[in-house]
Amino acid sequence: IGNTVLHILVLQPNKTFACHMYSLILSYDKNKEGRGSLELIPNNEGLSPFKLAGVEGNTVMFQYLMQKRKQNLWSFGPLSTVLYDITEIDSWAEDQSFLELIVSTKKREARQILDLTPVKELVSLKWNMYGRPYFCFLALFYILYMVCFTMCCVYRPLKPRTGNRTSSRDNTVYVQKLLQESYVSYEDELRLVGELITVIGAVVILVLEIPDILRVGAAKYFGQTILGGPFHIIVITYACMILVTMVMRLTSTTGEVVPMSFALVLGWCNVMYFARGFQMLGPFTIMIQKMIFGDLMRFCWLMAVVILGFASAFYIIFQTENPENLGQFYNYPMSLFTTFELFLTIIDGPANYDVDLPFMYSVVYFAFAIIATLLMLNLLIAMMGDTHWRVAHEQDELWRAQVVATTVMLERKLPRCLWPRSGICGREFGLGDRWYLRIEDRLDPNKHKMMRYTEAFKAQDRENYDKGSEKLETNRDTLCKKELSALSLSRSTSRTSSHRGWEILRRNT
Repeated sequence: IGNTVLHILVLQPNKTFACHMYSLILSYDKNKEGRGSLELIPNNEGLSPFKLAGVEGNTVMFQYLMQKRKQNLWSFGPLSTVLYDITEIDSWAEDQSFLELIVSTKKREARQILDLTPVKELVSLKWNMYGRPYFCFLALFYILYMVCFTMCCVYRPLKPRTGNRTSSRDNTVYVQKLLQESYVSYEDELRLVGELITVIGAVVILVLEIPDILRVGAAKYFGQTILGGPFHIIVITYACMILVTMVMRLTSTTGEVVPMSFALVLGWCNVMYFARGFQMLGPFTIMIQKMIFGDLMRFCWLMAVVILGFASAFYIIFQTENPENLGQFYNYPMSLFTTFELFLTIIDGPANYDVDLPFMYSVVYFAFAIIATLLMLNLLIAMMGDTHWRVAHEQDELWRAQVVATTVMLERKLPRCLWPRSGICGREFGLGDRWYLRIEDRLDPNKHKMMRYTEAFKAQDRENYDKGSEKLETNRDTLCKKELSALSLSRSTSRTSSHRGWEILRRNT
């Protein structure tokens, strides 16, 4: 019952009352330390009161609990050294990490805890000592891996075509070799080494990604931008395309260019994932993800309807015409592709002035230019501009959360020998088996003096504002009286607040 009450207090809106009641309940706890303590008992979701405060973004309760856990090591004048308990915060030995819970929640208030002590110092220590070097090495290794795969695709086994052409539009001169013909020369064996590296890399990607999907859940793993959801979809699809290409190569099935092309595009697009390790490029990847999976996905539905309608109209108009004179709409798939190019203004309207064009082509193309180019493209630009304005206010905050998620991911993937535990064991100071982070703090007396001045100004402004609001409530009968009272109130407020503020400064100096 006491543990349930503690979890309820964490969710209370009156944070000051919740902190006092929390301390009162813990004072009656018989097992204040150890596994039987009320603070360590999880709820049905596996969250202790401390972790629940982080997930809900309750910064007041989080700071209150951290102040209870800290140990003052020594102090000398304005300098002091404090040991903060990071047992539940550190993700090194936690199955459900506090840091991972914060970055995976949808509440923006929870990400503000990443700027509080000691979470900020712990993340900075982990990222600077181990996270950034390992992440840069992983980025370099992935780029070299993609260069190897690209070279294998560029020099894939091809042979000259021997069959006759069946159409005047057939332009194929090379075809794919059979498996028995693909690995004969020294160059083929060298390419085989690169292909084996590519396949092994795809298998390693799947082996590393699948356990996280099962642990976190597909919806949260692929749906969270901070956790890199879109990039996880890209890299898993890339690995599957590599395996499909390998099967088609082993069975001598024609058409391996389709999965190979998808793999090249997805593999190189996944390089943008490593931009999150750099402050200059990280926020831009967040902006791209928000626009692609927000505005662009909604816009594509409207674009598909417009393209289908006008492409069908263009195909019907040119269905009776000679395709040699105007071949952009000679069949339905080509009509769709040409209409898509016209929609994005990649090409101009196709026309051959040596022959007579159908009259309906001019009418339909005029309507298409008005709807697609003038209306829908400008709508897309306006939507992206609005998204950029909304995301720009929190892109730095989201980038810091991405750094935390990347640090936790690397800490889970790498062996323990390459990533030792951060902090100091409490046994060195007689504090048990809990782990602590040493933080040195400097108390600036001038800062507190200026805070007193600021609070004096603010307090006086609040008093004058309360008095003025009472006067305004009594003078609601006429508009003229309200304006006059408000004008006199603003003048008296500015005079009294500035006068008393300057008097405080004169007395202190």
